[in-house]
Amino acid sequence: MNAAKSPAHAAQVAELFREHNRALIAFLQCRLNSLSDAQELAQEAYVRMLTLEHPERLDSLRAYLFRIAANLAVDRLRMRKVRNDKMRNDMVTEPPREDLHLVPVPERLASTVEQWRHLRNALRELPAKTSQAFVMHVIEGRDFSVVAQAMKLSERMVRYHVTNALAHCRARVNEPEMP
Repeated sequence: MNAAKSPAHAAQVAELFREHNRALIAFLQCRLNSLSDAQELAQEAYVRMLTLEHPERLDSLRAYLFRIAANLAVDRLRMRKVRNDKMRNDMVTEPPREDLHLVPVPERLASTVEQWRHLRNALRELPAKTSQAFVMHVIEGRDFSVVAQAMKLSERMVRYHVTNALAHCRARVNEPEMP
């Protein structure tokens, strides 16, 4: 029987979706820095999982799902680079001033302050362990092993918490302001 038509395989993919979709999207969002791209590529990864010819030959469907997603992310990043390079080549611009970064820009400062406010609020929405792991690793710059030891967790759990926090914070910082 073809894998794409196997109810058992479809059920396995549905279970993968239920158990790992948030982590998969967070994984992709960290690589792509875009929630919409992450969601789109996650969907594509599940479609590819559903159309596998011989899923029984795989040791781990979850690992294969994440491998598919990682490959799709690499492809997307390459496409972005090609598109950006082409746009840069098509544009005629004056050379940047070397002291431009020294010029105070009130709009940039206001935007940064606003993003920081959103980030602080997003961190308050997270479970305590997730927020703590994020702060220790991302803001304080500690290695995963140091955070794991301090929090009495495995490195894998710390990575899980940091990934979820990153995805949550990016989503909150990038979402439009409600009136």
